[in-house]
Amino acid sequence: MIIFEDRITGAELCSDAYDMTLVDDAVYEVDAQLITVKEGDVDIGANPSAEGGDEDFGEESGEQIINIVRSFNLQSIPAYDKKAYLSELKKYFKRLSGVLEAEEFNDFKSKATAYATKVAKNIKDYDFYIAEDLNPDGMIVLCNYREDGVTPYFVFWKAGLKGQKV
Repeated sequence: MIIFEDRITGAELCSDAYDMTLVDDAVYEVDAQLITVKEGDVDIGANPSAEGGDEDFGEESGEQIINIVRSFNLQSIPAYDKKAYLSELKKYFKRLSGVLEAEEFNDFKSKATAYATKVAKNIKDYDFYIAEDLNPDGMIVLCNYREDGVTPYFVFWKAGLKGQKV
């Protein structure tokens, strides 16, 4: 398995255990799921039905949370408007330019700009997260929902991730 860390801060953001799709060679869109966490539940990565455990077909009570948010302790942050998000993204790209080779960064930036424009047009549809350590220098992770309105997905800037095999 590969754990993806923020290239700038080193914070863990996601893993290849989730369905990841490279879009426009600029971002990974990572599919997630809403899960219900009951009081006392511990995340051990097991599936009760696959392990021979009982499934609760009754009414579930507990907190609904997105599995990636829970697994990586992503922290929700206030929403941005278009102007504020693009300003913050520009600062983030500047920080990335300091850790990437010039050619790699320029290639990424040209592709990322087109994706950022799409995000900016629909900024009200996104939720925003950062890593558990709340480091403002790190990646702002975007969350939106697929066309079905039920399936959440996260957007991670490709150049901002560094994979660590575990």
